[in-house]
Amino acid sequence: MSRRRHDPNVCGVTAALAVVDGKWKTSLLWLLESGPLRPAELRRRLPGLSEKVLTQALREMETDGLVDREVYDVLPLKTVYSLTGFGRDLAEALGPLSDWGHRRLERLTGAQPVS
Repeated sequence: MSRRRHDPNVCGVTAALAVVDGKWKTSLLWLLESGPLRPAELRRRLPGLSEKVLTQALREMETDGLVDREVYDVLPLKTVYSLTGFGRDLAEALGPLSDWGHRRLERLTGAQPVS
């Protein structure tokens, strides 16, 4: 686990980005904004995401307080992940960063003049 995640002396932006570091966490956050999902559904919606990496990312996100994991005692066991209030706060905070990223991509493709 990254030391930056828990260091109170690090920049707040760095601390925030540390919890979504990696290829899949922002995509998982985005998908879970629409509501609770089972792991198989998350994998279907994210082609290329292995079960191992999904499990690791969700565990880290749970440890960081971003997602809740609920296991239903039925056969077969049913596990559902959803965003916590803290996770929703992060998703909302990342909205403007996402908008900036889309503008950057438009500039890179020449769709928007550089100002």
